[in-house]
Amino acid sequence: MAKRVPEVVMKRLFTNVFVCRVCKSKIRADPAKVRAGKVKCRKCGSRALRPKRKPAK
Repeated sequence: MAKRVPEVVMKRLFTNVFVCRVCKSKIRADPAKVRAGKVKCRKCGSRALRPKRKPAK
């Protein structure tokens, strides 16, 4: 049976974390700036970002 992950850990892993749709690198940024297109990937320069997905239970 899987252990329950503390709320503090979940916030650190998933809050304000986005993944580049092109090169799959992780970027921590403000969601409003991502939606506005002001944040780009450090690795490939793409502005196509998605929120990091939580694992399936």
